[in-house]
Amino acid sequence: MTRQVLVAGGGIGGLAAALAASRAGWDVRLYERASAFGEVGAGVQLGPNVVRVLHSWGLQGELARVAAFPQRLQVRDAVSGSELGVLRLGERALQKYGAPYVTIHRADLHGLLLQAVQAQGNVWLKLGSCLSGYTDTGREVTLQTADSVVASRFEGGDDGQATPGFSELSLNWEEVEGDALIGADGLWSRVRELMLGDGAPRVSGHLAYRAMLPQASLPERLRSQQVTAWLGPKLHAVQYPVRGGDWLNLVVIVEGPAPDDLQRWDHHANGADLQAATRNTCAPLRELIEAVTASASPANPAWRLWPLCDRPPMSGAHQQAKGRVALLGDAAHPMRPYLAQGAGMAIEDAAELGSALAQALDPAFDVPTLLQRYALNRWQRNASVQARSVRNGELFHAQGPLRWGRDAGMKLLGEKVLDVPWLYGYGAAPKGA
Repeated sequence: MTRQVLVAGGGIGGLAAALAASRAGWDVRLYERASAFGEVGAGVQLGPNVVRVLHSWGLQGELARVAAFPQRLQVRDAVSGSELGVLRLGERALQKYGAPYVTIHRADLHGLLLQAVQAQGNVWLKLGSCLSGYTDTGREVTLQTADSVVASRFEGGDDGQATPGFSELSLNWEEVEGDALIGADGLWSRVRELMLGDGAPRVSGHLAYRAMLPQASLPERLRSQQVTAWLGPKLHAVQYPVRGGDWLNLVVIVEGPAPDDLQRWDHHANGADLQAATRNTCAPLRELIEAVTASASPANPAWRLWPLCDRPPMSGAHQQAKGRVALLGDAAHPMRPYLAQGAGMAIEDAAELGSALAQALDPAFDVPTLLQRYALNRWQRNASVQARSVRNGELFHAQGPLRWGRDAGMKLLGEKVLDVPWLYGYGAAPKGA
């Protein structure tokens, strides 16, 4: 018996869901609002917990061709420049967790998932299609969509950040029936709005300046093949290699007010504003920020700026599945990027979803029950990561006694503080493989 799942959203979470569902034997119809598949220029860190899932889907070779594999994570004081702690990655992560720690361009991760989905014979992809509503009758779910002509697009969106806004002319209304609907449509999820009606995401008060550039364009002393986190009062920065180490990703997060319209605004950032916000940091970090700013041109602005948004940690399985409809990734649990697990939790969700959908091919199991099981198996894990991400942000930006205690503990305990076995060791035998 063939079943059909409808997926709203063609980002990393939506493609991961489509791949997992197709591998589980379901026909998949995926609807993406944009007129073309693509991702903005930003880096993603993937812990061993996520890399194991990608390997289980047969993507080990593709990942190795486009990712970087840093050997260590170093934490430094953003003001003094001194080293606070080091976590060995590389072979240590492989031996301890069964998979490496990976850093990758977001577009490259999206591209390898898209290629894998397109290689499946039971997936149908529809671009330029806006979700207007759905109806869950209990026997099936009907998705209402409209083709759209995109008049303008504003860049945005990853790891709990403001997502693209559109002006559009909608044409060609369509209804399609399926056995399940997966809302993987991001922070401003229409599926979540219809399913839960719990309002807009909350604004964190943190602003992320993101940049990515070839390492060859930087002075030798500023190039790096490791992950470095710089922690300072009310700010922090993270840098790491991507694209096999040929490019460097840098994100600097400072505290400040968000724009009034989070969905429709210009994400081009002024490097001078960032330099002013980081003027009290150490010379090596300031020099890196200045070098990125100096690389800007009218055709290629150096920095993009996003306000960080999230939602409170999940409080129950009811927030992730209801009837024949389930949420995945940022639609379910948008989080701050301070544990580097936004994309990771979406991919973990997809693996668990695939495991549930595989059982649904047996007519003895009804789809709503299995989607509820998916939600029960995921919501506490997602809530824990959401809560720890918020806590990490407080520690990263700490001042006064909290900052002193953080630094002392990190210097004394080193890897015991930086390593997170509960996170990286999850699902050592990936479900749905």
